[in-house]
Amino acid sequence: MARIISMKDAVNEALDQEMTRDPTVIMIGEDIVGGTGAGGEEDAWGGVLGVSKGLYHKHPKQMIDTPLSESAYVGAAVGAATAGLRPVAELMFIDFIGVCLDQLLNQAAKFRYMFGGKAETPVVIRAMCGAGFQAAAQHSQMLTPMMTQIPGLKVVCPSNAYDCKGLLIQSIRDNDPVIFLEHKNLYASTCSVPEEPYPIPFGEANIVREGGDATIVTYGQMVGRSLEAAEMLKKDGIEVEVIDLRTLSPIDMDTVLESVEATGRLVCVDEASPRCSIAADIAANVAQDAFDSLKSAIQMVTPPHCPVPFSSALEQLYIPSAERIAQAVRKTMEN
Repeated sequence: MARIISMKDAVNEALDQEMTRDPTVIMIGEDIVGGTGAGGEEDAWGGVLGVSKGLYHKHPKQMIDTPLSESAYVGAAVGAATAGLRPVAELMFIDFIGVCLDQLLNQAAKFRYMFGGKAETPVVIRAMCGAGFQAAAQHSQMLTPMMTQIPGLKVVCPSNAYDCKGLLIQSIRDNDPVIFLEHKNLYASTCSVPEEPYPIPFGEANIVREGGDATIVTYGQMVGRSLEAAEMLKKDGIEVEVIDLRTLSPIDMDTVLESVEATGRLVCVDEASPRCSIAADIAANVAQDAFDSLKSAIQMVTPPHCPVPFSSALEQLYIPSAERIAQAVRKTMEN
């Protein structure tokens, strides 16, 4: 049975159901219980925004608070995964990935390849990402391109509660390391989500809106902004197709290419910095494989190549808006 719940609750439910189903699924991270040695288990906060609140009392043997050392507990999670557990390590913000990058870049991502397919590392690194929360430059980045560039890591960034639950369940059950990115600005967003567990396969994009005039390809928070732009364009008689990538590695280029071959126009929308971004990757692949189908130049809508501002006014200018997306689509319609 489906109900309307938030993306924050969808994460909580997926974790609860998977820890109930499989005792080898464990959660480790900072303050996910109550603070190691602080006697805070009774109010167990559940992370910096309380996403896993309430889970400790259901699964006390599967949840472990850690010291403030991402290098230590992400390394421990990777090691535990090789030893038969299925750890979910909560990295408060993706911005902190640099502290423990070696454990992911040079260890977890390469084990299966270096050991001839015999080594599995079923670890999930959950982290908040994205801007719009006035969390400043060190807590607001969209580092999806950095993670996607590493062979051996699977990268997920859902745009809604339904996808979030299904993709997190798939991530926990997957036998490879997964970077699971939750946009902090989407935690309060709601939609219909089934109560029962369900996995959503990786590498399958979702066409969230059909249209024949132009294609918008995006993910995460930008899906909602792109749908807003589509409604604005509809008033001008322009019907756009909006594709939510859902997973960035593996990525579903077949769906993107099929759409572009039908519409002839492409707008890539990405909250990450423009250099070597997901938008740039999509644009390059389409230019290489569907150039003859294009009726106009590909457009990219991204933030400027600068740190995320703390100022609310500047932050809103930094994040791609529905107006900017609609303007980019209109530019493709000029030819």
